[in-house]
Formats: sequence, C-alpha cells, structure tokens
Amino acid sequence: MTFVLNQREKCGDCPIRHRAICARCDEDELLVLEGMKSYQTFEAGQPIIWRGDDLTHFASLVTGIASLTRTLEDGRTQMVGLLLPSDFIGRPGRETVEFDVTAVTDVTLCRFQRRPFEGLVERVPHISQRMMEMALDELNAAREWMVLLGRKTAREKIATFLQMIVRRETVPSQNVQDHKLPLTREEIANFLGLTLETISRQLSALKKEGVVEFIDRRHFRIKDMNALHMASGDDADGGVIV
Repeated sequence: MTFVLNQREKCGDCPIRHRAICARCDEDELLVLEGMKSYQTFEAGQPIIWRGDDLTHFASLVTGIASLTRTLEDGRTQMVGLLLPSDFIGRPGRETVEFDVTAVTDVTLCRFQRRPFEGLVERVPHISQRMMEMALDELNAAREWMVLLGRKTAREKIATFLQMIVRRETVPSQNVQDHKLPLTREEIANFLGLTLETISRQLSALKKEGVVEFIDRRHFRIKDMNALHMASGDDADGGVIV
C-alpha cells in the first residue's frame, strides 16, 4: 500500500536539505519547490517503479533505503546500487526508467511532477548545478563499484561497504556515532557478490580486531576509522605504492 503524506514540511527543515537536489537553493527557490512537491511512502519490499515505466515524477529519498536492480530475460537479477537518503530518482530529458527501484526499508519520497520540474531546472542554475554535481558523484561511485567487484578481496569489499554507509549517514558538523546496516546479511552478500558465510566471517574478523563494534545484528559503530580505511584497500594519499 502507498499513501501520500498530508504534512507539508518546510524545505528548510528537511533532514536531507544539506545534500539533496535543493542543497544550493535560496529561500525564494525553496518556496517554488515547496509549491510543487508531494510526499509518498512505500513499505519495505514494495516496488517503487519498474524498468521501462513512464517517468512521470522525479523524486528524492527523504528517509529509508531503496535498491536498483536489473533483471535479465532468464530471471537472473543483479542489484546494481543502493539509493540512500538524498539520492535522486530520474533524469531530466528521459521519458522512461532504466532500473527497477524497490523499497528495501520503509521509504519516504519527496516527489516533483516531471514537466514542472524540468522547467525549473532550465530556469534555476542552482538546481541544474546540483544535478550535475550529483550525476558526477554517481559516475565516480560507479567507477569505484567496478573496482570493488572486479579487484577487491572479500575483506576489502566489506570495509568499503561499511565506509559507504558511514560516509552517507554522517551530516556535516555532526559526529554520528551509531550506524545501521541498510540491508540484511543475505542482501549484503547479493549486493557484494559474496556468500552469506563470507559476510559473517569478515564482519566477525573486523569486530575481533577492534575495527567495528556491533550493538546488535543491524546496528554498529566504527571504533577505528583509519583501520577501516586500510582494510578497504583504497590508497590513502594517492601516491605510488612501492
């Protein structure tokens, strides 16, 4: 079941305001957005939009996690990405959707009708600039994902995944201590191309080494951020490794 929220939250009070599509908008531009937005909520497991559907709305995730998947003709399905709060669904100039989007947890979207929003993008440089920044961020993330799937070890994949969660949950000027795994361990295994046993083994190893601490099966905190970065296999300073 879906339902549209009646509450008209002010854009300036939005929890994703600092990194969403409207992050650079001034007060007048926010008022225009407030006049065209609506909220829609999806329950965990519910499809948000299917590949090939007509793109009638653009949307930002306000709360929750959604998955991007591609299904082949023989039924094989691959999760190709996660949408986290502030991520944007849809591209101006596109008429259909390229991936299946499914709510992993309960999800709330801030939606904008396609035609009015495309007109706003043309008129408001702050929005078009932010869309370009977000598109380039997605391109960088896709390139990093290619490295993760193609070259990284199981330990490095797990550490990179944890870093991604921490990076996206942390709000500027706030020191967030506790984090939540957005997926079950089975879903993480599918996302990273690993087995469930490998996921459990590597998380246990990071816990034993004092890198992470698990409050329960879904909630954790980072005890040693430098050690987590080292475990990810990413070069810390960009220098030549000898």
